[in-house]
Amino acid sequence: MMARRNDIPIKRTIRRQQLREMVPLADSTIYEMEQRGEFPRRFALSPRCVVWDLAEVEAWLTSRRSIPIMRAQSPDVRQRRSRPVREPGLAQTAASKAG
Repeated sequence: MMARRNDIPIKRTIRRQQLREMVPLADSTIYEMEQRGEFPRRFALSPRCVVWDLAEVEAWLTSRRSIPIMRAQSPDVRQRRSRPVREPGLAQTAASKAG
């Protein structure tokens, strides 16, 4: 029988592909959330192998289920400074003049 070191239980880890299957967010979004402390941190097993703690990811998913989604407000496109949106009627008349 092998003695466990310091009685630390062995944690299950998942690699990036398994994480993508569980959490359908872009890699950049996950990275930004990790930097803000809003997502479990990855850690390196080797210089080329990065993993996440499965229990931490599952706990994060469980906590997200209980939090209502806060939708971002749609921007008012009429307040843009560059490339302003044309009025719907003007776009049609410009297109008919060009044709």
